[in-house]
Amino acid sequence: MTTPLRLYAIDEVVAAPPPTSATAFSAAALAIDPVAETVRIAAAVKAQVLRTLRRRGVVLGLSGGIDSSVTAALCARALGPGRVLGVLMPETDSDPESLRLGRLMAAAIGIETVVEDIAPMLQAARCYARRDDLIRTVVPEYGDGWGCKVAIANALDGSPYSLTSLVVQSPDGVQRKLRLPLDVYLGIVAATNMKQRTRKQIEYFHADRLNYAVAGTPNRLEYDQGFFVKNGDGAADLKPIAHLYKTQVYALAAHLGVPEEIRRRPPTTDTWSLAQTQDEFYFSLPWDRMDLCLWALNNGVAAEAAAPAIGLTVAQLDNVWRDIAAKRRVAQYLHAGPLLVDEV
Repeated sequence: MTTPLRLYAIDEVVAAPPPTSATAFSAAALAIDPVAETVRIAAAVKAQVLRTLRRRGVVLGLSGGIDSSVTAALCARALGPGRVLGVLMPETDSDPESLRLGRLMAAAIGIETVVEDIAPMLQAARCYARRDDLIRTVVPEYGDGWGCKVAIANALDGSPYSLTSLVVQSPDGVQRKLRLPLDVYLGIVAATNMKQRTRKQIEYFHADRLNYAVAGTPNRLEYDQGFFVKNGDGAADLKPIAHLYKTQVYALAAHLGVPEEIRRRPPTTDTWSLAQTQDEFYFSLPWDRMDLCLWALNNGVAAEAAAPAIGLTVAQLDNVWRDIAAKRRVAQYLHAGPLLVDEV
């Protein structure tokens, strides 16, 4: 039985130095000064956009989630609201709340938005049809009125492998969980990745017409472990919050005045027709625990010292660290540029 983790409320901002060898490891390790960090990031964004990239402003996809909201607020601080464009890109499987909360965030910081329904583009590219055809190889009756998502095994179940399953739900609400042949799994993911790549195409259209840069919105968990699509949501000219743990993103959100509805919304992929959290899809642990696991790993905290503070056993933490290492190997390909025969 693991001990419960004492988590900070997402509105609670604390500033404390990271633990030293003389202090116990705790959630305070992730505390930042949100005022100073906002000033530092805003200065960097302004210099990167106006001087390094020589662009007039910033375009970003606004999803109604915490990461894109904080990124938008930081860019507005750096460049002024008039130089930030939020692009809202719903599709067939999107939660309607994403569009509403994206508009709420834009209104809160005074930036302009455009709505681009990408469903027709995805239908034309057979994104949904390709996915559904593959699902029918294991669930022949899958069709209209059904829902689906992909789920990963919890990192605490003791398995050395991060096994992925398909979850389908029939029109009468009955769910089934199935293991997939590798070719079917890869095909479903490939079809679904069209969504992120289509959104990025739209972002760059608006960036090109305005002579703006595209801002990416990954936090440190996502950037470090490859929770993005190559040449999709992984593509950007700058990534202002990629160094921040998710806990720190929430601290900035409170300081920047991100609406409470957005700060209280559980992080979601908003990619599948069934509701799905990010930890269910990729991280296998909730973000607050993953933050602490990653910080401890990055800063050389012994498992024996870190595990009790996170509410894990040493064996469980070791398993999480192995999972992080495996995901980092995947992320190397996602971060890599094209290979050349000779340096040019």
